[in-house]
Amino acid sequence: MTNARPRLYVDAQFTSPYALSVFVVLREKGIDFELLPIDLETAQNRTADYARLSLTQRVPTLVHEGFALSESSAIAEYLEQLFPQNPVYPHTPRQRARARQVQAWLRSDLLPIRQERSTLVVFYGHRGGPLSPAAAAAANQLIAAAQELLADGGQYLFEQWSIADVDLALMLNRLILNGDPVPANLVDYARRQWQHPAVQEWLHLPRPAL
Repeated sequence: MTNARPRLYVDAQFTSPYALSVFVVLREKGIDFELLPIDLETAQNRTADYARLSLTQRVPTLVHEGFALSESSAIAEYLEQLFPQNPVYPHTPRQRARARQVQAWLRSDLLPIRQERSTLVVFYGHRGGPLSPAAAAAANQLIAAAQELLADGGQYLFEQWSIADVDLALMLNRLILNGDPVPANLVDYARRQWQHPAVQEWLHLPRPAL
């Protein structure tokens, strides 16, 4: 075992939604860590050194006591089990499963939204044109699912905040911050999640000019 601080490798522009998610988990759990930017534009993630470190050659990658792990959901699960204080997932099995379902869905589906509303909208203020029919259909799917998940009018997806709230808010903000139509209650929900201290810290990281 080593006493070195965990290292979190993220993209140099700080626009990865998955890096944000892990950053928030680490901050929420009070874990001191080193933040190391990787320049994806110059393919720094494809270098031999990083390839040896990250099995997927992607960000985020966490290095903890000599163990390197990629993929944000896997990292969050690892940290939740290793550092159970300040949990970032719900306590009950069904709600935990639902939170992971939401995360998996947001990462694997809704591709037209991710293509036409990149996180440059969220973190750099870049706006895109009108949504294509495919992206508009994906937006309607996202909104319908979010409305169902938040049907009880609560502040969070579950009784208490979870990391799934940050992930859902980010996907909604791809639309909201571009000026696309989103119901007022979902706008309020996304803005509320955006005030989380760790999210605010991420938002205020010094980003290079594009």
